[in-house]
Amino acid sequence: MRPLERIGRHRLERPLGSGAFATVWLAHDPELQAPVAVKVLAENWAHRLDVRERFLAEARLLRRAASSRVVQVYDIGELPDSRPYFVMEYAGGGTLAELLTDGPLPVSDALALTAEAARAAAALHEAGIVHRDIKPTNVLLHTAPDGTRRVLLADLGLAKSLAQGSVLTLAAGSAGYRPPEQAQPGAGIDERADVYSLGAVGYELLTGTVPGPPGQVVPPRRLRPELGGDVARALLRALEPERARRWPGAAEFARELDRLAAAPAARPERRPAGWRGRPGTVALALAAVLAASAAAVTATVVPHRGGTGDDGVRVADTTGRITLRVPAGWARELRDSGWDPRALGLAAGHEPGLLVADDLSRWSDPRAPVNGVFAGAAAHGGVTAKVRALTHAGCRYAGARAFSDTGRHALVRSWRGCPDGGSVTEAALLPVGGTGPEVYVQERRHDGADVMDGVLRSLRVA
Repeated sequence: MRPLERIGRHRLERPLGSGAFATVWLAHDPELQAPVAVKVLAENWAHRLDVRERFLAEARLLRRAASSRVVQVYDIGELPDSRPYFVMEYAGGGTLAELLTDGPLPVSDALALTAEAARAAAALHEAGIVHRDIKPTNVLLHTAPDGTRRVLLADLGLAKSLAQGSVLTLAAGSAGYRPPEQAQPGAGIDERADVYSLGAVGYELLTGTVPGPPGQVVPPRRLRPELGGDVARALLRALEPERARRWPGAAEFARELDRLAAAPAARPERRPAGWRGRPGTVALALAAVLAASAAAVTATVVPHRGGTGDDGVRVADTTGRITLRVPAGWARELRDSGWDPRALGLAAGHEPGLLVADDLSRWSDPRAPVNGVFAGAAAHGGVTAKVRALTHAGCRYAGARAFSDTGRHALVRSWRGCPDGGSVTEAALLPVGGTGPEVYVQERRHDGADVMDGVLRSLRVA
């Protein structure tokens, strides 16, 4: 099918995100003369009436909330192939998850942002809606022209009317953020389910870590000793497994967070210049995973022309399932025996993967200059969330962008000024429509030549 270029009067610019059921696009509205977000039901679910109804129900609930603290729906329609879509307010300031890329936030900032998210949840509750999936990726930031920032709740795909809460029968929500009553099929819920999720969001903003299972949450002061006792108690009350012991509602939780954010103990802290947060998952460890394999033999690559008129060299893993092209000068040595996605925090296994570089002996040393690319398939998905959470000690985060090509799109994130004097760029490549494995790609370079887009365009996964 021909890629979408327009939806109604809206000109599509790039995908903002894709899930199991839908893709969200950044688009331009010529009438409003403003950017908007357009959410479209995935083709492979278009025939399922129940999924279609759930998709439309999200738009109706967003309209029903009618709050400046919740993403607004402007229009709803249907594509020529009968897939529904709806047009929403675009929040260009990113998400709370993106704020976490440099580690935990200053205490006052984390408390204030969680309080704003709680007020947004309270607005939903006042409209008779429970969100059921509040997490950092679903809390958006909208920056006005005057620089003021507004927190918005988004993605009501799992939301339900509170009137239905006592009869909900299916488990829902994301691990780490959902209360025990949402994980149990047949358990009724109320607004205190969202209070638990808000507590998990605040916990992560303050500690940089997603809470453990309900009842097994590590006290936040163990992860961040300078936190005040009142802050820790407020979070742990929200994260109580027994809902009767939680804050009675999101508004009450927000008021307590406001009080704590205004306290002298929270105000003085500032994130120091050059601060990089906690040591994150340094993806250079992938090289160690490859090197640890008995079959991870380093081969010398003989540069040759690929018949396309460029100087690139095409390399492949031992299975032939992953191939890609890199500059000839980068393709001197190759490890091609696959990888274990556990190195990225995904499910363990042995998947196709390769590492190609001008000197593989330097790859695992962040202080040693090297040019090269790693690519590994992940059949079970989850790559995008892991790439969003990666950090690189000693590097300066340079931002994120989207990449799109025929049938595929990717989140690309970059770091500059690394200990070797070079840069790191990483991508989570996803097939549009969910057909095929996701791929994690990392590029290290010290010669200033960013080749990531070329690598992504050349990448083939069988």
